[in-house]
Amino acid sequence: MSKLKAAEEIAIKAHEGQFRKLSGESYVVHPIAVAKILHEAGLPEDIVIAGFLHDTVEDTALEYEDIEQAFGLEVVRIVKGNTEDKTKSWDERKQNTVEYIKNATFDVKALIVADKLDNLKSLIEYYESDGDQIWEQFKGNKEKQSWYYRSVAENALIGLEDVAVPEYFHTYKKLANDFFGKV
Repeated sequence: MSKLKAAEEIAIKAHEGQFRKLSGESYVVHPIAVAKILHEAGLPEDIVIAGFLHDTVEDTALEYEDIEQAFGLEVVRIVKGNTEDKTKSWDERKQNTVEYIKNATFDVKALIVADKLDNLKSLIEYYESDGDQIWEQFKGNKEKQSWYYRSVAENALIGLEDVAVPEYFHTYKKLANDFFGKV
């Protein structure tokens, strides 16, 4: 079995019984979509594997040691770069991400942006059908969500040369600005 398929299967098993806030669909569709964004951008295998596993330590019983045993320290480092400390408030966690991404390594930036891009696509989809009531599903209101998504988009580009920036970074920034500019 390939390492990518193994990572996907671990994510499916780890997220079993979890569901997305807005859609109610199986949570694992999100890490699979994140890994797909990374894979389609032609990024290295370790980053794609981290895409499958990026929420496992934060939201499941899987631990960094489990990831290290299966995929090595490099994948653990990338996953750690995207993992929030759930003991902190929403505001503290999001502020930390906004600041952290400024100086993060490219592979961590790539994962964070792919994660936020998929979340933003879902947010837009459900906003179009449900309107402002979707904000009731989140700890951060519409203004805070706007600040967060736009700040991540801006700060992700810091320190990167234009030629090194995958197209989906630009897609994410445009979507965040367009969407939050109109809601």
